[in-house]
Amino acid sequence: MHTCSKLKREFTKKWVKGLQICCSSKKNIDIMERKKKIKLCADIALASAKNATTSWSIALISEAKKNDESAILVDSLIGPESAFKQQKTMCHNKRVRSKKILKKSCGISQRMKKMGRPHKSSNLATYIAKRLVKKRTQVLQRLVPGGEAMDEVSLIKEALDYILSLRVQVDVMRSLANATEALNQSNIS
Repeated sequence: MHTCSKLKREFTKKWVKGLQICCSSKKNIDIMERKKKIKLCADIALASAKNATTSWSIALISEAKKNDESAILVDSLIGPESAFKQQKTMCHNKRVRSKKILKKSCGISQRMKKMGRPHKSSNLATYIAKRLVKKRTQVLQRLVPGGEAMDEVSLIKEALDYILSLRVQVDVMRSLANATEALNQSNIS
């Protein structure tokens, strides 16, 4: 696992490299296109700084590789593609196995429901709690890249890692914004 400062250095290096690649192609771009390029570079840099060791980073890289323009950026930031493909295959196999286990366990609970067990007040509370957890899990699956294919335990682990990585991204961007503001203030004075 990366230490926070190492991840910050790696992210910053790859993000700046990505921005240089994106900005070198076009000089006059509108603000929305610039925003999209900055976000794309930040996402790919963050995922590649993690060396595609998590499902969310693999999902981000896979999504970016679908677009031809983004694929060039991905290839230049992640280096040799073979390492990414190997990680992707390993994570995909793990996900398929987890989904099979989850389907089997859900099948057992569905059969129990069909047997017509009577509802008790404690069962109602359990049912409501399970529904609430299921709804929140679905929301979390939409927020974490690649989360749709994860079971609950993997989803929580990936979400925690993704949150920490996003925190690193925000810290780096905030530091850059503060440095730029300080530079502009010194130029005005």
